Amino acid sequence: MYWRRLVFFMYARISSVDDGILLYFVDFARSLIGRKMKVLVLLSGGVDSSTCLALAKEKYGDNVLALSMSYGQKHAKELAAAQAIADYYHVELLHMDLSKIFAHSKCSLLQGSEESVPHASYAEQLKESKGEPVSTYVPFRNGLFLSAAASIALEYECNEIYYGPHADDAAGNAYPDCSVEFNESMNLAVYLGSGRKVRLVAPFVDKTKKDIVAEGLRLGVPYELTWSCYDGGEKPCHKCGTCIDREAAFAANGVVDPLDKA
Repeated sequence: MYWRRLVFFMYARISSVDDGILLYFVDFARSLIGRKMKVLVLLSGGVDSSTCLALAKEKYGDNVLALSMSYGQKHAKELAAAQAIADYYHVELLHMDLSKIFAHSKCSLLQGSEESVPHASYAEQLKESKGEPVSTYVPFRNGLFLSAAASIALEYECNEIYYGPHADDAAGNAYPDCSVEFNESMNLAVYLGSGRKVRLVAPFVDKTKKDIVAEGLRLGVPYELTWSCYDGGEKPCHKCGTCIDREAAFAANGVVDPLDKA
């Protein structure tokens, strides 16, 4: 009954927009009538994906799975963080190894690269790259992850895939696979390619990292268990782009990053 009411509500609200968009939303809602929602969360162990997991848990309770990826990272700190977050929320964590796909990439995050991770803000890196993606951009990583996740979602009968791109990462073309346009295109591809059974949910795609931390603080996300730094040291370096963004996001919310309290 709930989903029938939702279909009617959606039709009434968006009947004036493009017929293709209307078909997408109404068809998806109809497909869920009589079904129990189940969600797969892409979990890296960082601030963004951990907050996504908390949101999914708040909305769907026990009907949540998580998926982490190995892609040839220079260190395994984020994978350990993903496991810690999954354990905290009592969520099953699946794992896929996609490292061979990136074996020849020169991305500075990856084991096959001799290039060091830049110790500079993203704004400084973009000036250096003249608008090209930054050196820590893993080529089409989100596209690959989401495609693999769509197959897993179908296997586990999940209706939605949550993941954590945000506006700060997309800004200036630093990470082009974090943009609103990319998300919309991938969402349609996954939806159609899954037989109209799976869609993407990117709750922060038009938000900043400050917004994400604010939402995480509301949800009580255990940020002390997360890891963002691109270096694999015992403590964050506070010099790489993601460390700088993370520190600024917590400061903008008037709190100290719990990793800095240790």
